[in-house]
Amino acid sequence: MDREQALIVEDEADIREGVRILLESENYEVKEAASGRQGLEILNDKTDLVILDVMMPGMSGIYTCREIRKVSNVPILFLTAKVQESDKLIGLMAGGDDYLPKPFSYAELLGRIKALLRRYKVYMGKNAGGDAETYLEMGGIRIHQSFNEVYVKGEEKEITDIEYHILLLMMQYPGKIFSAQNLYESVWQEPYFYSCNSTIMVHIRNLRVKIEPDPKNPRYIRTEWGKGYKFDAGSE
Repeated sequence: MDREQALIVEDEADIREGVRILLESENYEVKEAASGRQGLEILNDKTDLVILDVMMPGMSGIYTCREIRKVSNVPILFLTAKVQESDKLIGLMAGGDDYLPKPFSYAELLGRIKALLRRYKVYMGKNAGGDAETYLEMGGIRIHQSFNEVYVKGEEKEITDIEYHILLLMMQYPGKIFSAQNLYESVWQEPYFYSCNSTIMVHIRNLRVKIEPDPKNPRYIRTEWGKGYKFDAGSE
């Protein structure tokens, strides 16, 4: 059985080495890059996870993330010394899936990695085939219930695994209002904190950009002010 492959893109050699040793002790295959450009050269279809430093000389982690998203939906975990909420939002808007500020504990890092990969395995199930009947279809959107395959009015949309899990959950319960806490604990499977609201907001925004005819006036993913979000199946 092939080992899961992680790519560490970090300009500080000590951090790269520490993360590599941790992951190899957990039986991951690890690739290393000292710059964003080198990371893009190493990235391939066998990469299961990217651990990406935000602050790097030359090509920043944010720019590197945007370039990765042009070719891959692989989970991206940002590592950064910046802790401001605005910096976190910028990273998520660029296509990152999660964000871990430095300094971090190896236990927390490993927990985040395992959670991201657990969700990504569902996405990778697309390569293993599946039951063609396990689709949900409503309001012009068709989504597979076992792997990341989404069509809007017959056109396939490339969305990240986080976006896929959010959309699938909401489509399984059309009309149900999901609070930010509902969504976060269901999709991330981690305890919710108030600061997680912005994480949910950014992923909802990114998903709307990809599936809505007019993201500023969403047809499918509606905001119920003060309550949360719902999927509107009858708004076509």
